[in-house]
Amino acid sequence: MRHALIEGYEISSDAARLDVGAMHAWLTGSYWSPGISRGLVERAARNSLCFGAYELASGRQVGLARVVTDHATFAYLCDVHVVEAHRGRGISKAMLDAVVAHPAIVGARRVMLATRDAHGLYRRFGFAEPLHPGNLMEIVRPDIYLADAT
Repeated sequence: MRHALIEGYEISSDAARLDVGAMHAWLTGSYWSPGISRGLVERAARNSLCFGAYELASGRQVGLARVVTDHATFAYLCDVHVVEAHRGRGISKAMLDAVVAHPAIVGARRVMLATRDAHGLYRRFGFAEPLHPGNLMEIVRPDIYLADAT
């Protein structure tokens, strides 16, 4: 499904267009999933709602925003990435516009994300620190992908 068109780029949630190889290269080098296997990236994409950013001139995927959701009440935004050479052109904002406008997100009671350094970007789309952070709990395994061979 085509969601947005910005100058020179298109945002789409068509899973058939995703370039898993490119996504794997980005994610394995990111601070949040170093060493993640290609198989895990492929499985995560297959079981998520993904928004790709595509350069119109080449058709290449240059960005990703992945949403883990039940398509009813909950969504977790993750793996937001834009290739460095394409940053500063509004691609992340266009992807987030598409994400927050999607029916799976519009109807969700809770939409969450975790970020180390992009709080300003996400605040523009309504994200804020949890009202009751003491209610949230997590299991964190930061080096799990380094041991994963799948």
